[in-house]
Amino acid sequence: MSALARRPAGRRLGWTLALLALAQLIYALDLNIVFVALPEIGAELGFPGQTQQLVVSAYVVFAGGFLLFGGRAADLLGRRRVFVFALALYAVSSLAGGLAPSPATIIAARAVQGVGGALLLPSTLSLINTLFAEGPQRNRALAVWGGAGASGLTIGALLGGVLTENFGWPAVFYVNVPLAALAALAALAVVPPDPARGQRRRFDLPGSLTVTGGATLLVFALVEGPEEGWGSPLVIGALVLAAVLLAAFAVIERRSADPLMPFRLFRNRSLTIGMGVTFIYMATFGVLPYFLTVLMQSVHGYSALQTGMAFLVPSLAIATGTQLGERLTTRIGLRTTLLTGFAVGAVGTAVMVLGFDADAGYGLLVPGLVVSGVGQGIVWTAMWIAAATGTAAHEQGVANGIASTALNIGNAIGLAVFTALADIGTEGRTGEALRSATAHGELVVVLLTAAGMVVGLLVGLALPRAATPPPAAAETPDTPDPAHTTAR
Repeated sequence: MSALARRPAGRRLGWTLALLALAQLIYALDLNIVFVALPEIGAELGFPGQTQQLVVSAYVVFAGGFLLFGGRAADLLGRRRVFVFALALYAVSSLAGGLAPSPATIIAARAVQGVGGALLLPSTLSLINTLFAEGPQRNRALAVWGGAGASGLTIGALLGGVLTENFGWPAVFYVNVPLAALAALAALAVVPPDPARGQRRRFDLPGSLTVTGGATLLVFALVEGPEEGWGSPLVIGALVLAAVLLAAFAVIERRSADPLMPFRLFRNRSLTIGMGVTFIYMATFGVLPYFLTVLMQSVHGYSALQTGMAFLVPSLAIATGTQLGERLTTRIGLRTTLLTGFAVGAVGTAVMVLGFDADAGYGLLVPGLVVSGVGQGIVWTAMWIAAATGTAAHEQGVANGIASTALNIGNAIGLAVFTALADIGTEGRTGEALRSATAHGELVVVLLTAAGMVVGLLVGLALPRAATPPPAAAETPDTPDPAHTTAR
């Protein structure tokens, strides 16, 4: 039975999209909700201040390292099965995090949450890209999914502050338990069952082990480099071992009859450019919330709850941009939409520097936040459409894993580089001098991210002007098609 025949119709398709949007909301919620609870977690569990960041890093490292594995699992084991398992893993690890009696336990729980996220993101995207027909229908679905993600980032910051202040830090973990459990149960009712497996395919265990280990170590080094120092033996060792494992992965994939990541996928220009754009997106747009948080809390003295409220404006702008991105893609084409999003984002981000002054008020930030947010939302929707275009249904999981891995590594590299640049000139300063130096360093970073968005625009120029729909044979997800490429 073809994927087209298995697609739900009408109201059931709407419920399926609502569920996939809820899953993205949960994923996005968990990215921000823990930040505001870190001081309380540290005080109650005895975390020294400098190690509290491990609660965040454990999630980021394992989510980034297992994304390609998660995409392959969705393709081979079944998208609905992996989707449900990922949500169950989220629920169990969140419960463990809330009950954690020690720092080691909560870090382990966050690492398992990261694995759950790495399984959830590519399985959710591959469900959208196979249940919704390529073109306007899929574009609308990705816009709804993207809007849910933008909302989750805002709700995470707000909910984290409210729950921590009123119920204590465990509540930021417990909130995931009913949400993930409900979504997992609903998936059994509204997501079509996985098809019977056709031609038996290997999981490519050697490839899975080397790429997962290499990607995990790479993200670990990028996350810990600013904290530990780039010359520390731990960071250097992680980078060297990551390079060895990733090189071994490339050799294994070239020799494998059924590789985890077929290199022929990169002949699809939309996927290749989409991967580059996701990297640039998270290295520029994706790092801005971190520097905005530092500006609001360290420079202006906002509370966690006030900071969360301040993020309402950009998050609403981003959500609006995701919907606009879908409409523009349908009317003026993917390439033009992506270029428009980067151009708008670069202008808005450059305007944002007016608010990056030690004495500037929030009002000076608002115009830039709105314009940059709209551009960010447009790019978010368009880049996932690009990454999915022209890839066969049976390889959507691994294609989304590739794009998601680029997204995560872009965020890690962007934060590492821009954090180091922002800290120049702050060493040894205190009080008002430190506030001024911090604001100035962040102003420079904001200008550099705007320049990075211009680079994203130039990369987007390489997209094909018109997309060619994949052949009908690509809709049979259980039969590999080694010769599949998309004409451009």
